[in-house]
Amino acid sequence: RFVPERMVPFSFPLSKCALWDPVPMGDVIGSHITYYRNAKLSMMEKTLRLAYRHAKQNEKKLFSCFLLGTLAVDEDGEGITLTIDRFDPGREV
Repeated sequence: RFVPERMVPFSFPLSKCALWDPVPMGDVIGSHITYYRNAKLSMMEKTLRLAYRHAKQNEKKLFSCFLLGTLAVDEDGEGITLTIDRFDPGREV
C-alpha cells in the first residue's frame, strides 16, 4: 500500500567490489522497446496545438519543453502505444 508519509529513501550498502560478474555470458540480444513489439504514437490535438503555439511565440530558435504521456501495451499484446496528452513548456534557466 502506498503511504507517502511513511516513505523513506533507500540506499545500498557500500561495497569495494561488484556484486555480480561483469563478464558477458551467452549471445547478445536486443533490448530496444520496439524489438519485439510494433510501436504506435498517438498525440492529443490539444497538446499538439499548445506546443505549436508555444514554439511560434518563443523568440529563440531552440527551446526546451516536455511532452508527457502514457506508454501502454495494446490489448492484443502485440504492440505498444505511446499516448502524449500533456505539454509542459518548462522554465527558463
